[in-house]
Amino acid sequence: MKENIIKALKTIVGSDYVLTNKDQTASYLYDEVEEAYRPKANIDSIVIKPKNTQDVSQIMKLANENKIPVVIRGGATGLCGGCTPVEESFVLSMERMNGILEIDRKNMVAVLEAGVTLMDLLEELEKSNDLSFPVHPGDEGAQMGGMAVTNAGGARAVRHGVMRKHIMGVEAVLPNGEILELGGKLVKNNAGYNLMQLLLGSEGTLAVITKIVLKIYPKDFYSATIVAPFENFEDACQAVMDILKNGNLPLAVEYMDKHLFVGTAEMLGLEWQAKKGNADLLIILSEKNERQLYEACKEINEICEKNHSYETLYAGKAKEQQELLLIRSQHYEYIKETICDSFDMAVPVSEVPAFIKDLKMLVREYDTNTNVIAHIADGNVHNDILYLEDGTVPSYASELKQKMYDICFSYGGTITGEHGIGKIRTKDLTLQKSPVELELMQGIKKVFDPNNIMNPKTVLM
Repeated sequence: MKENIIKALKTIVGSDYVLTNKDQTASYLYDEVEEAYRPKANIDSIVIKPKNTQDVSQIMKLANENKIPVVIRGGATGLCGGCTPVEESFVLSMERMNGILEIDRKNMVAVLEAGVTLMDLLEELEKSNDLSFPVHPGDEGAQMGGMAVTNAGGARAVRHGVMRKHIMGVEAVLPNGEILELGGKLVKNNAGYNLMQLLLGSEGTLAVITKIVLKIYPKDFYSATIVAPFENFEDACQAVMDILKNGNLPLAVEYMDKHLFVGTAEMLGLEWQAKKGNADLLIILSEKNERQLYEACKEINEICEKNHSYETLYAGKAKEQQELLLIRSQHYEYIKETICDSFDMAVPVSEVPAFIKDLKMLVREYDTNTNVIAHIADGNVHNDILYLEDGTVPSYASELKQKMYDICFSYGGTITGEHGIGKIRTKDLTLQKSPVELELMQGIKKVFDPNNIMNPKTVLM
């Protein structure tokens, strides 16, 4: 990077907040994508830590004038290589923009800077003991700006939907440094094109989100977790369909292959209590009062029994529920050394049983296996391709991935339900999107970012 550029950046944010030493910048170049298939970072990129929106505006003007790529780094909890600079870039770390500006109880919104983490928000809401925020992508180190531009989801989407459902407004800086105020505290606002929704899910390719107006909600005080074991997967899936049709909306309904529940529990020094069966559901309930929780547990138990479940197990104490959730959330640590690629395809909820059955049949044709983890009540299915026994990537990996996608498309699905395209799925996106749709997306990118400095080679090739 030219010395005059570095000098200008130090003038904007201060010398302590421009990192050029490769030993310092190394920890800012990657997200959670496994090394085997993550994009390679450009190690000549520099890291800048703005303090406020005006800093971001000046940085963007400088970048745009000099046509320097800009990559926004939030909590780096992503799984698609989105925050990795593949060209020599400004890496904008939002960690200093971490102010909780307002908790507006009258309008039930929070106004947050982009660098506020999910943990920061939850801890702030916990102080009042009657407020909550429902979206939980799995890692509370995720920052609000990152959750917005990736349209974060997670297990709770079955009841609460994904991030875009809860964002009422944003402040954003365009590549040329102009500052936009989009949306706000209004419940209704039908004035012109909804530019805010274009930014949500754009993966940092259109603008820099600096502030968010976020819906918050009354807290549920009563919760329970049910483990429902079934002999076969089809019965477990039918039970989920019946639960949803009955009007019960659990906070989450999670499925993992039985060996993942058992193995992850052992890894954590715990024990998976559901000994019988081959297909277990983890059903998390959250209600306003004890009576509602009891009725929901009773009805769900009856539905599971009707669909041939073994005896269901209940966790009512907070510690027991936390242990079950820990087993579910830590499965990746249990399998990560064995997988060379992972997926987060999604299909209509009713198609999940057939989709997973077809995936299992497909991998058997290659004399291999695939681990299946599913947010089963919202149709989001995670699976993977395994390394060979000698630790190498199988020669059939690309062919197998294509066939997995073909199965997904045959059920009206998408290649990504929550992780996004990032830099690792740009070629895959062309398999799903028509040339007309891709051309429209490229046109939108050009309008927002004519010099193509915003996170290049992300989403679109």
